[in-house]
Amino acid sequence: MRVPGTTSAGGVLGSAPARPAARSSATASGAVRSIADVQNVLGIPANEFTPRVRDAIMKLMGEVDHLRQELQNQRRRLNQLEAEADQDVLVPCLNRRAFVREMSRILSFVERYSLPASLVYIDLDNFKEINDQNGHAAGDAALLQVCEVLKGHIRDSDLLGRLGGDEFGIILAKANQAEAEKKAEMMAELIKACPLVWNGKAIPLSYTTGAYEFRAGENPAEAMARADRAMYERKTRGRAARG
Repeated sequence: MRVPGTTSAGGVLGSAPARPAARSSATASGAVRSIADVQNVLGIPANEFTPRVRDAIMKLMGEVDHLRQELQNQRRRLNQLEAEADQDVLVPCLNRRAFVREMSRILSFVERYSLPASLVYIDLDNFKEINDQNGHAAGDAALLQVCEVLKGHIRDSDLLGRLGGDEFGIILAKANQAEAEKKAEMMAELIKACPLVWNGKAIPLSYTTGAYEFRAGENPAEAMARADRAMYERKTRGRAARG
């Protein structure tokens, strides 16, 4: 039914020709940019779309855009804070909390898809001596150097974390026991080959490693305890061999 005083296109007779409907310029985020888009979405007849209504809707559109931008900024900030919360306070790797969380995720994949994955446990042998003889700043530098060496020799799919003090852990995706042991040996040799240079003096670094392949159904605490046990068994054998 045609409204009296209007054309079939909805324009008011005797008034200026209606502007052609603007193309939809909705953004990927869903923001509506055209007043014609609003008119179409809300189903407002042209004869009711007064300047006052138009101004009110335009103001509302601006407020919605502002709130949407604020929400995006808050999401980016939240993502940044979450990333920072996962980082160790001293060295550029995961902290223990984040490492254990990621281990839980890997263990679920091991159980669900029967995929191999392993944990390498690494403990610095002479960390206390470095601190006692050269100061805690030297100890921090030693941890940072070891972290950088480890980061430079793992895959993108692997995860490195500092588990506390002078202990690090590496989760090796799709690696069985033999592959994990081989990787652990390589890491230990790399660390030994890169002494810490502190105040012009080369300080040797040595680590004892333990490798453990995850088992379906175990939890992170069990896996870490078994990898830690494997590491201490190797440390004990090493001490016995040195007399």
